[in-house]
Amino acid sequence: MGKDHILKSMLSDKVSMTPNGFIADQLTPEQFVACHEMFFDKILEIHSSDITGVEGYGEFDEECKPEYGTCEEFVIETFAEHQEGYWYNWKEMFETTVLEREFFEQYMHEMKERISYCEGKRYLVNNNTFFEIMITDGKTTAGFPDWSRSGVCDFLIDFAIMDLNKPYLRIPELLFEYCKKRSIVIPDFQERFLCMAYYKGIDVLRWHASIDDTESCASIMKSVSELKNRIYAL
Repeated sequence: MGKDHILKSMLSDKVSMTPNGFIADQLTPEQFVACHEMFFDKILEIHSSDITGVEGYGEFDEECKPEYGTCEEFVIETFAEHQEGYWYNWKEMFETTVLEREFFEQYMHEMKERISYCEGKRYLVNNNTFFEIMITDGKTTAGFPDWSRSGVCDFLIDFAIMDLNKPYLRIPELLFEYCKKRSIVIPDFQERFLCMAYYKGIDVLRWHASIDDTESCASIMKSVSELKNRIYAL
């Protein structure tokens, strides 16, 4: 059975892998705010999926098996220097690109300090909830056609990606109010959100530095450095 078929068997029937509509990136901030609860509903449906029989953490291989035994192994080994492929000896980028060692190491440390809060939080995640990938009609439905980065992790990673993509939409603030309205309790919300956000932030920062996208790097660094004050204000 192929990866897509395995994923479909895991997913809630309410999650669409072949949605109709337009790219969510086309929504204005005002339009998104008007329908953000619908987006959150659909994303949480992903996380309600049954992953019985799936062990570990990390992105799925072609048989939908995660590579790592713990959350700590997953997020730390993502940044291992000696790995095959694109990221082989990637730390040379500190000398050859705009990637700043001090900034990277600061938020790597911030991430590590919070991993314990995410350990044991195992959910199916899309791990690719960028607005240019999600599809919506802007009213009643949002869908997720790209599952190439999907896997098992703390579900807050999907919301952290949305915030990293468009910090001006204030995703964690909206999510906090959404949960309060519905009496949804997320234990250790602040620390878990920060852990996942720092993980994705420095990973995406590394990617944009590797392609010399200095504008995006500056934006990501600003967003990451401002996030703690936003989260602790909730």
